[in-house]
Amino acid sequence: MRRLLSLLVLGLGLGLGSVVAWRLLSPGRAAPPDPPAVVEKVRQVARLEALEVRLYKKISYAPEPQPADSIWGDLAGWARHTLARPRGKAIVFAVAHVGLDLSRLGPEAVEVRGREVALVLPPLITRVELLPGETEVIGSNLDSAETARLLELAKVAFEREVQADRGLQGKARTAAEQALTALLLPLGVTRVTFVERLPR
Repeated sequence: MRRLLSLLVLGLGLGLGSVVAWRLLSPGRAAPPDPPAVVEKVRQVARLEALEVRLYKKISYAPEPQPADSIWGDLAGWARHTLARPRGKAIVFAVAHVGLDLSRLGPEAVEVRGREVALVLPPLITRVELLPGETEVIGSNLDSAETARLLELAKVAFEREVQADRGLQGKARTAAEQALTALLLPLGVTRVTFVERLPR
């Protein structure tokens, strides 16, 4: 009986000792993140490209005659527009990049409560990159300056189109939020929420 009791006490002591050793030696949870660490981690990204979309558009351009510095210049411009009015048509291809500029994100856009972070994201930015190698000119008698103007008009049209597309903007915002959540989880954050404004 005494032997059984000593074995029981020994087993209980070993069990308790292993639990204490496991608690002391096991890696502890990381300390909750502080706001400057969160801001610094997000700023490291600088520019976060959330979405890339390939686009194309048929563009027509017929410039109006521009006033010249002399009567002869005006006459030459009038003759050009009367005899062979400049006009051009092209199918212009481009890539639109939608993302966030996080380089100026400050502490006022971040709130940390324990292991939860609330972030106010800046507005999405759209950058359009024309693909001149893929542009197809359908018909044009434009000079190089007028052709450059046609391409600039196409670029502006692409930017407006992407900025007005709520579906694309929503996809880009969701992708950016997922990327930032994945970036912050290694800091010990358990939940990241994205808000329009932080409570005062």
